[in-house]
Amino acid sequence: MGEPGDAKTVLQHYLRQTREDLIWKLDGLSEREARLPRTVTGNNLLGVVKHCLNVEAGYFGPTFGREFPTPGELIPLQAYEEDPQADWYARENETKDGLIDLYRRVGTFADQTIEQLPLDAPGRVTWWLPGRQDVTLQQIIVHVTCDLARHTGHADIMREQHDAVIGLRRENTNIPDDHDWPAYVTKLTKLADRFGQPPGQWRQPWSS
Repeated sequence: MGEPGDAKTVLQHYLRQTREDLIWKLDGLSEREARLPRTVTGNNLLGVVKHCLNVEAGYFGPTFGREFPTPGELIPLQAYEEDPQADWYARENETKDGLIDLYRRVGTFADQTIEQLPLDAPGRVTWWLPGRQDVTLQQIIVHVTCDLARHTGHADIMREQHDAVIGLRRENTNIPDDHDWPAYVTKLTKLADRFGQPPGQWRQPWSS
C-alpha cells in the first residue's frame, strides 16, 4: 500500500469505497426483494451487483493477463451471444449471499492486480473497439470506478423505491436527520406544476 497522497492509493480507495457502497444496498433484503425487477427494463439490485463483479473480474483479470482463481464462477464472454443480459440477473442456482461472497473475492483479486502493477502497466481490452483496446492500469481503475459509481446510483434509487432506505454509505448517510420527506416532495411537486401542463395522477411505478 502506498502513502495516503499516492495516486494509486487514492484511486484504489475510491474504487473500494464504491464497491462497498454498492454491496451495502443489498443489506436486509430477502432473496426475492433483491431479485425483483424495479424498472421497465428489468433492473434489479442483485443483478447490478452480479454485473459489477463481472466487470471488475474482466477488467482487472484478462485485460492484464491474469485469471480469476475460479473462472467458472464468472460469466464468459461467449455467454452474451446467447443472452445479452446474462450478467444482469441471478440464476435460480445463485443466491444473494453467494454473489456477495463472490464479489468480495473478485474485489480482493482486483485489488491484487492494482497493488502488483504500476499505474502505467499496459493492458488490452479485447472486447473494446479496434484502435481503443490498448490501455493502462490507471485508465482501467478510473473507467471501472466510474462504471461502478453509475450503477451504485441505480442501486440507490431502486433501494429507495423499495423501502425508502437511503444514504451515501453505511457509516455516513449524508442525509438530513428526521427530514419531512412527504412535505418536501409536495413542495417540489407544487413548484414543478408551475412550469408545465396540469398534472395527471402520479403513480409510484413500483407500487403495482
